[in-house]
Amino acid sequence: MGATAEHDVEQLRARLNEYMGKHGLRSTEQRRLVTEMFFASSDHLSIEDLLERVRLEEPKIGYATVYRTLKLLKDCGLAFERHFGDGVSRYEVAWADEHHDHMICLECEKIVEFEDEAIENLQHEVASRLGFKLVRHKLELYGVCGDCQAKS
Repeated sequence: MGATAEHDVEQLRARLNEYMGKHGLRSTEQRRLVTEMFFASSDHLSIEDLLERVRLEEPKIGYATVYRTLKLLKDCGLAFERHFGDGVSRYEVAWADEHHDHMICLECEKIVEFEDEAIENLQHEVASRLGFKLVRHKLELYGVCGDCQAKS
């Protein structure tokens, strides 16, 4: 999931350029670099994580640039902001054709994406039974991963 080989980054770039044009925003080299690094990632990145990666290519880039670029991507629907209970905002690319849920380790904070058709079907059944038409959802399951269990 989230692997850029499976998705069309050009489509994301086009959506971003269209949004920026409509809102009178200009494209800068720093914004382009942050965006490309973000689109290339399959991880759930904090601002600090992305800043660290971007600084490998452009050491002078600042926190504010990364923050503003992620906000722009979120505002135009190309990034999801996630909160997994540890007080850190993390971001992932909002691929149009992809839905997944998250399993989060309470010990090491590893985040595993998963899809389960039975869970998806059950959510729709419950929504229907309660008179809802399900539009979207997010499911986060918290536990202790196998690696951390083995250490205990």
